[in-house]
Formats: sequence, structure tokens, C-alpha cells
Amino acid sequence: MDYPLAIVGSGPAAHTAAIYAARANLKPVMFEGLMAGGVAPGGQLTTTTEIENFPGFPGGISGPQLMDQMREQSVSFGTEIFTETVTEVIQRDDHFVIKTDDRSVTAATVIISTGATAKRLGMPGETEFWQRGISACAVCDGALPIFRDQELVVIGGGDTAAEEALFLTKYASKVTLLVRRDEMRASKVMQDRVFNNKKIEVLWNTQAQQANGDEQQLRSLTIVTNGEEKTLACGGLFYAIGHKPNTDFLDGLVETDDKGYIITKPDSTATSVAGIFAAGDVQDAIFRQAVTSAGTGCMAALEAERFIESNAQLTHA
Repeated sequence: MDYPLAIVGSGPAAHTAAIYAARANLKPVMFEGLMAGGVAPGGQLTTTTEIENFPGFPGGISGPQLMDQMREQSVSFGTEIFTETVTEVIQRDDHFVIKTDDRSVTAATVIISTGATAKRLGMPGETEFWQRGISACAVCDGALPIFRDQELVVIGGGDTAAEEALFLTKYASKVTLLVRRDEMRASKVMQDRVFNNKKIEVLWNTQAQQANGDEQQLRSLTIVTNGEEKTLACGGLFYAIGHKPNTDFLDGLVETDDKGYIITKPDSTATSVAGIFAAGDVQDAIFRQAVTSAGTGCMAALEAERFIESNAQLTHA
């Protein structure tokens, strides 16, 4: 086989796995993707301006900078990285074939850490003000200085939207929740918390049409409420309309849930296929944080190492 371990992905889970695996002399290869899922190598953190909740950086650090440092550390320990998007993973007897448009390699084990992409609306102004007032993670970004004491807006009607709206009340002067229907999908207890919070206003039958602002950041939204177009003051917009796990390329190779998240065994990163492990947001629909992703990346590398040790035939060619 070409490699003992292949890592598919490039976020905190992937690089943590690579660092642990490389230090264990597994000589990992990483396929970091080429704008896979519309996101640059480094994953969702490359779309985040400031990170204040990753340990070790008391003054904060930008998402791209953090991922650059993780990548540098992976390479320094011997990880081989290809900036290519994996199109297929095939199981062949006691090994796996990992294919891109440019190459095909074999590996004894595979760690899938391709993350999940936040869904966007695609409305005018969205691209312009992404990272300048628009985010898909209130828990990640809501405490940043640019959002403090601002009128903030959350789009969505499920539990995540309710949770993010409630979280933002710690920092915002007001939070407006835009719900496209005349009811929320959130659980009754979450709805009650939203309705009972004086800082939150819910606008029913409402959709955002356009993001507006200046050279600095987002300032307002053009919305349509019950068919009437209005302008809503907005110093920050947070999408809570779901994530799509990046698992299509696996084509059913491993077991996933109805949303496409990889199912792992209890207290493990092992998947339904022996030798394939999953780490990070691709198997986590709940927390979706950089630090939790890094933790599962560590777990996956250790489990891959033990898997190889327990299968003597899995040797590096």
C-alpha cells in the first residue's frame, strides 16, 4: 500500500489527526481539497474573521491564520499534503483506494474529516458582507466586538435558530428572529424561551431579500413581511438554516443518518466500515466547534494507529 493512513479534509479535525499520526510514524497523506464545498483548504474556519474561544490564543486569532499554523505543524511532522478534492473512496479487501482527478492512492486506513457546509440564502449582498456582518455561527462569532450592543438578526425557525437568538441576547441590544412561516419548528421549550425573552422579537412570514451596508460592515436588511417590503436595521446577521455534511463523495460507503452525517460507534470515531474513521463536523451535528473537532481528530488518529497495530498485514509498502 502507498500509505498507512489517508486523511480526507483540512480543518481542525484533519490537522490534529495528521499531527498525531505523523508523530506516531504513520506517514499520513492528506487531501485538503481544492475549494471543496465552495470553501478553501482549512474548512469553515477560513470564513471566520476572529476566533476568541480556541485555547492558547488569549488575544484571539483569525480563522485563516489558525488554519495556516495547523497546516504548518502538520507538514513539519511529515504529513504529505495534496491540494486536491477526493472524488471517491473505494474499499478493496484489506485496503482503500482514494481517488482525485489527478491521482489514485491506496491506504490501510482512512480518516474522513470533510466537515459540514453551512447553508446560505444566496441573496444579494451576502457575499459582500460575509465576515463583515454575516455569519453562520452565533456561538463562534456573536461575542466579537463588532456585534456587541448591535441590533442583530437570526434567520431560521428550528432549535438551532432559537438557541442562537437566545445566545446573542447576551451581547446584542436587540435580536430579531426571522421565521419564513407562521410557526416555528423548534421544540416547545425552546419556543417558550424565545417568546419570554424581552430582547427577542419574532417576525413571522418573513424572508430576507438583500443585505445592505457600507465599506465597513452590514447595516440593514431588506425584508419582506406578509408581502410587504421593509428595511430592518441590522448590525449582524446569523444564518441558522442548517448545515450540509460533505459526504456525497462517499456514495454510501459508510453509514450516515438521514441528513448525511456519518454515524460513529459510541465513544469512538469508528464508522460502519472497519478501517474508516470519521472526525469533526462531518460526524457532529450538535457542537460544531473547532476545539471539539480537534478532539475527535486526536481520537481518530489514535484509533487508526491501534487498528493498524492489531492487523499485522497492514504494512507500509
